[in-house]
This record gives sequence, structure tokens and C-alpha cells, in this order.
Amino acid sequence: MTTPYDRLAALGLTLPQAPAAAANYLPFLRHGNDLYIAGQGPFDSTGKLRTGKVGRDLTVEQAYDDARVTGLNVLAQVHAATGDLGRVVQVVKVLGMVNATEDFRDHPKVINGCSDLFVAVFGDAGRHPRSAVGMGSLPMGISVEVEAIFAIR
Repeated sequence: MTTPYDRLAALGLTLPQAPAAAANYLPFLRHGNDLYIAGQGPFDSTGKLRTGKVGRDLTVEQAYDDARVTGLNVLAQVHAATGDLGRVVQVVKVLGMVNATEDFRDHPKVINGCSDLFVAVFGDAGRHPRSAVGMGSLPMGISVEVEAIFAIR
């Protein structure tokens, strides 16, 4: 039986250190068996934030990768909160926000970067309902922000 960490390694990914909160809020909150993860951004492996507006500065493919990196940061928060990604029972809900031009229409294709990662790491337990919405701007000019809810044991 493979673990979520084995699946991450098979994808060539390493779980980063969980990013610190950028302001006066909690990066995660556990309430019973529910784990709420605050909005995360695309910090890359060097700690640099990926920025830009999709449809002007970034292609769908570049933004998909940013959403995947953002999903990895969400998983880092889950690990920080639980100590073990194996405690995830189900990804319950994802909200994906895309910093996009007014005429951009492919928000779901961007947020697929995060959703595809969750399914690759958790299998069927990674399948989730979600919203993928466009924003006129996001904090610090980031390209993507994702918040999520997990059921954990």
C-alpha cells in the first residue's frame, strides 16, 4: 500500500514547509473531523511567490502549474495540522481563485492543477466539489489562491 508521501515522490514532488500566515489569521483550523485550510498561494520551491494575471502575463498552462504548486502548499498545511497526510479521509471542498483578465474564461482549466494533484495524491478520496472563480486581483499579485476543507481521522 502506498502512502500520500509515496505518491508525491512518484510525481517528483517534495512536500514544502507550510507557509506562515501572511496576516492576522490562522493558516488552518481543525473543528472535529473537519480541517479548514486558509487560502494558500503559489510559493515555489525557492520560496518565491508566483505572480501575474492569467490571460495577460500567464498562459493557462503556466497558471495550471501555479495551481498545482498552490495545491502542494495546501497539502503542506494539512501535514502541519495533522502530522500525517494519511489521516485525510476525503477532500471535502475546494475554492480556487484565479487572478485573471476580464475576458478570461478558462478558470476551471487553471484550478485543475490543484484538483489533479489532490486526486493523484489521495485517489478517489481526493475527488471533490469545487468552485473555480476569476478575480480582478489577488494578494501580492499572486496568480492563484486556493482554500480547502478536508475530512480527517
